[in-house]
Amino acid sequence: MKQMQWFNEPDTWELINDSSLSMYVTPNTDFWRRTHYGFTIDDGPFYYAQIGGEFELKVKITGAYKSRFDQMGAMIRVDEKTWIKTGVEYVNERINISAVVTHKNSDWSMVELQQKPDSVWLKVTRRLDAIEIEYSLNDKDYTLIRLAYFPDNIPVMAGITAASPDGNGFEALFEDFVIKHLPDKRRIEWLRQNS
Repeated sequence: MKQMQWFNEPDTWELINDSSLSMYVTPNTDFWRRTHYGFTIDDGPFYYAQIGGEFELKVKITGAYKSRFDQMGAMIRVDEKTWIKTGVEYVNERINISAVVTHKNSDWSMVELQQKPDSVWLKVTRRLDAIEIEYSLNDKDYTLIRLAYFPDNIPVMAGITAASPDGNGFEALFEDFVIKHLPDKRRIEWLRQNS
């Protein structure tokens, strides 16, 4: 995590070790573009690394959610018009797993959890022109919640994010964060066919 950098650095944050970070999420922040609400906002904290090719991002998230729409999780981003954020979103005092996919305009999908887990694990995988989003409550059994289009062959910013659109911020803890490159399936298939 030491080689990563901030987009909208929060006032209070700390690297705990090579794979964990805590922050106090900046109040009145969010990422959204146009759809339904008619506004564009791009000021949430985002701690990221630049990465190309196919990869898997994994992180454990724990938040002291207080206000409607308090959120934390992972983000994949090309620029202000092309990005995906996913993770926990606190709505109507419920823990939801959400994903916002933005290609000029944002969309939002959400799955309400029946329980209030202390932590949630996220796995975001980039393969070719798609992003797979999975979550787990035990880091063993993962559930796919979204398969979304994302431009292929473009380096991206990948990392962790949080926001507090309606609130005064909250304590957020990201643990066991890792990004690992995946074998290039196209190259492996080409080598197999041409050997």
